[in-house]
Amino acid sequence: MSDTPTALVPAEGWHVMHLFYQVDHGQWSLLSDSEKREAKTQLSELVQEIRSHKDTQLLTYAIATPKADIGFMLLTPDLHDLTSFEKRLTLGLGVDILTPAYSYLSQTERSEYTTTSEQYGKDTLIGEQGLTEGSEEYEAGLKEFDERMKHYLQHRMYPVLPDWPAICFYPMSKRRATHDEYNWYSLEFEDRAKLMKGHATTGRRYAGKILQLITGSTGLDEYEWGVTLLAKDTLDIKAIVYEMRFDEVSARYAEFGDFYIGMQLPLNELFKRVCL
Repeated sequence: MSDTPTALVPAEGWHVMHLFYQVDHGQWSLLSDSEKREAKTQLSELVQEIRSHKDTQLLTYAIATPKADIGFMLLTPDLHDLTSFEKRLTLGLGVDILTPAYSYLSQTERSEYTTTSEQYGKDTLIGEQGLTEGSEEYEAGLKEFDERMKHYLQHRMYPVLPDWPAICFYPMSKRRATHDEYNWYSLEFEDRAKLMKGHATTGRRYAGKILQLITGSTGLDEYEWGVTLLAKDTLDIKAIVYEMRFDEVSARYAEFGDFYIGMQLPLNELFKRVCL
């Protein structure tokens, strides 16, 4: 066996890990002032090293509730790199200073309900706009749709996340309990696609206010998806989650885990915020 492990890179997309830590202020208080400075320098240099790694992003943020103190969101292709970075971040301020409070592993993925060119041509260009297949207007509409979907899939699979100040993460699954009449996995694909189309319509109303990243975690963690919301105003996070609760796909079929809300901060400000 080779000393270097074979890369674990998905055929498409990136691995994503959300990490949440409590700061042990008791342990931190035992360090001398020079040890504290050295620890903060060590973590700062590690964050810069990770961010300089190819195709890798690392968000740092303070958690707004006592569920945790510090949050990291890490995106990178290779699972080996991801887990190595996670272990080093955990020890970034020294042994026993950061205690894991929660973590979540997922992958960027394309939605199985994404509209295809064929569907768009048939349902929208012909069905709604009354265009003739093969006409100049039809071909122009199809080309514009293909370009729009290219950008959409690029964001889904290989996102570039902004430094917007508010960040929210929560895991979710679709209901499948056998005793419940609302079993998502017993629905026909066409019915599921129709419900998801309405859900997506709600989300698009927040374009420019909310950047939403849905990552898949079936077989990777306890829920089926991770949802990350980035915003400039926490009111928009509250509004989109509230409005989507009324969509049938959420009202009848969604199950949610805990919500983690935080504020993206540079490390020097993050240290101050968590009293380090």
